[in-house]
Order: sequence, then C-alpha cells, then structure tokens
Amino acid sequence: MTARSSLTIVLAAGEGTRMRSNLPKVLHPVAHQSLLAHVLAATPKGTGTSLAVVIGPDHQAVGDEAKRIRPDALTFVQAERLGTAHAVLAAREAIARGADDLLIAFGDTPLISAETFARLRAPLAKGAAIAALGFRAADPTGYGRFIVEGDRLVAIREHADASADERKIDLCNAGLMAIDGRRALAILDKIGNANSKGEYYLTDAVGVVREQGWEAVVIETSEDEVRGINTKAQLAEAEGVMQARLRKAAMDAGVTLIAPETVYLSADTVFGNDVTIEPFVVIGPGVSIADGTVIHSFSHIVQTTLGKNVSIGPYARLRPGTSLGDGARIGNFVETKAATLEAGVKVNHLSYIGDATIGANSNIGAGTITCNYDGFKKHKTVIGQGAFVGTNSSLVAPVKIGNGAYIGSGSVITRDVPDDAMALERNQQTIREGGAARYREMKTGGKKPEKKPEN
Repeated sequence: MTARSSLTIVLAAGEGTRMRSNLPKVLHPVAHQSLLAHVLAATPKGTGTSLAVVIGPDHQAVGDEAKRIRPDALTFVQAERLGTAHAVLAAREAIARGADDLLIAFGDTPLISAETFARLRAPLAKGAAIAALGFRAADPTGYGRFIVEGDRLVAIREHADASADERKIDLCNAGLMAIDGRRALAILDKIGNANSKGEYYLTDAVGVVREQGWEAVVIETSEDEVRGINTKAQLAEAEGVMQARLRKAAMDAGVTLIAPETVYLSADTVFGNDVTIEPFVVIGPGVSIADGTVIHSFSHIVQTTLGKNVSIGPYARLRPGTSLGDGARIGNFVETKAATLEAGVKVNHLSYIGDATIGANSNIGAGTITCNYDGFKKHKTVIGQGAFVGTNSSLVAPVKIGNGAYIGSGSVITRDVPDDAMALERNQQTIREGGAARYREMKTGGKKPEKKPEN
C-alpha cells in the first residue's frame, strides 16, 4: 500500500444551515478540535500523498483551518452546489495529476479513522475501480442502500427510489469512496444529472463502473465511525462517541479514571504513566500530564504542562500558559495563568497566580494575589527559590521577591524584596535585610533577634 500514491479530496463546502450558526459547519468542535481537523488527521499523509479540500464561497476560514492542520493542503472553491460529484470535480486539477488512489471524504465525519481509509484503498491495489464505504444501520430510514450481488456492489439506491424489498436492506451508504485514480476522471465525467434536482451525484459512479464492466466493492465499518454532523444534536452525539474513545484510550495507556463518564478530555491530551484523574475534571486543549500526577475533582485545565508527581485541585483552574515543575502542588480554588511554577512550589489555597515565575520550593499562602494588571498592561511577578509568601498578600507587579525572602501575612508588596529579606507590614513599610534567615533561626530554637525600632 505504501508504494501507491494517493489524493484525498475532502468535501467541506456545505453551509450547515441546520446547525443554526454563523460558523461553517466543519469548524464546529468535537473534543476541542474542529470536525475538519479530525478528518484531516485521519487522511493518508507522508511521501506520495496529497490532499485537496473543497470549500464554499466566502468560507476562507475553512481553507485556513485546512492549511493550519496540513500545510500541504490544496484548496478549491465549489462556486455552485450541484451535487457531490460536482464538488469532487471542483478539484479536477488535482485529480488530473494522476494519483494511484483517489479517496473522497467529507469534512463533517469526525469519527473516521486512518485504518478505514487504508481498508478502502486496499481493493484498488487488487484491481477494483471503486471501493465504497458502508455500515449496518440500526434504523436505515433515509439512507441510501447498497445493492450487492455476492461481494460486488451493483448500485447505490437512494431511500426515496428504493423498492419495498430494497428498503429492508440495512447495509447503507456512508458516502466515503475510493476510486482508481487512473480511471477517476473517466468515471466522474460520465456522471449525469438526469434526476429531480438536476444534480451530479457521486453515488452514480457505481453505475458508470458497472457499465464499463469494472468492479465495485463494499467495505464495511461501524455506524459510529461514519456519523455525519448536520445538527447540534448530532454534534453532541459525536462528542459522546469521541469522549468514550478518548477515555478508553487513556485507560488502555494506564491512566486511572475513577469515574470515566464524568471526565472530559481533548483529542490532543498527552498522558504519562500512573496518572490519576478524579471525577468531574475538564481537560481542554494543549495539556500534557507527566508521570504520577493526580488531578482532583472539579478542576479545569487548558494549555498547561504538568510535571511529574504534581497534585492539582480540587476546584483548581489552570489557564493557558501554565507550567508546573515536578512535585508542585496547586490546591483548592487556585487559579493560574501564564505562570511557571518550578519544582516543589506549593499554592494550596484560594490564590491567583498570573504572569508570574515562582522559584523552586517556594510556598504561596492562602489568599495571595499577583496583581498583574494595572488597567492598561500586564506585568510580571518573579518570586525566587525557597521564598515564603504569607496569607492574604498582594504582590503588585512588576515586582521581584528574592530567593529565601519572607513575606508576612497581609502584606502589600509594591517594590522588590531582596534575597533573604523579610517584609512584615502592610504596604511594605518595613523590609528587614536578612530577616528571613533570622526568622528561620528563631523557628529552629535559635536566639530571638533583637527588635528594631519601627521606621
């Protein structure tokens, strides 16, 4: 199979009016990726493969999405909507280049797999002119039926045109098709529009092939895999199927999901070994979770990197740009954004850490806030290694807290605190050089430092 070249044409020109949305249908998300992204991820890629996406007029956003996912994608505009075969021929220029296998897919079938595309191609290597994808429908009403003789496909009959006996057939047309690339244009150009709608239907390609004495075959798959999305209800159904797949794949890889049905995953979530996720956790796009990490209930994580043996939540919110080092702890009702917390950092309660870097083994007390926004710009807070920030402190950025510094509870820090210094009073009226070291000495039984007069 790898020696054969391929062209995949993805039809993505539909308006999706039943979605009741201004967003093009194929850009609606499932598991935080567009329907189109899921389809393109499954299409053949690598040496000898090419990709064309057929879009509608004024749908450049669809073309941009295709290019984002597959920079090698060609885009073609279907100016008029005159049927599926007409849409395929919008990419005539690409077809004419003569790939061995022509694959035709739809941008609204996000559950299709790479394995199914490979199965569709296999009969072409053995001489078939067409391989059409079918499924056994629980309720075939409305679907086109495959009329077969033995293992050969004779025709695809639309439901409205099917006889009473043909309507009893449960082998239905999924729409996806593979055509011998050397004969593709000859087949497609023979499809007519002598029907009530005056449109050119790809399904008629089977009749053309039979007239030429060539072979058409059926490849079967599950009904779930070929779900097309036309409504928000169908979008939700596809989401459910995708989430079940993602959860199973995670558990097969060794992730412990205590209540799998309550956990929401993204298609690009990356797990290490021995990860545990408690109930009611939402993991958005761009999340990587290393070995041994535990995510407690009701946490929400997006575009975040978690190191080894990290503990998150419960009720934590990690926003884009968060990075946690090994052994870091984020507790209940803590929010982070664009924050790097190095190994061993603890932010255990009721805090906001935004636009910040916190050095290894620092402790951030309950109710601490990095005041990163002055009404016009965001500013950075930098906290050194081994620092201690007391409860209900406000760190007014831009500000730096030195290595080993100690910030007393209730402090409002508006200027930099040196290494190993102690800030004890509100508005930072008193910064005692070396105070943090003396505090630690006192805590370990050393002599209590002499009290200095207030400034």
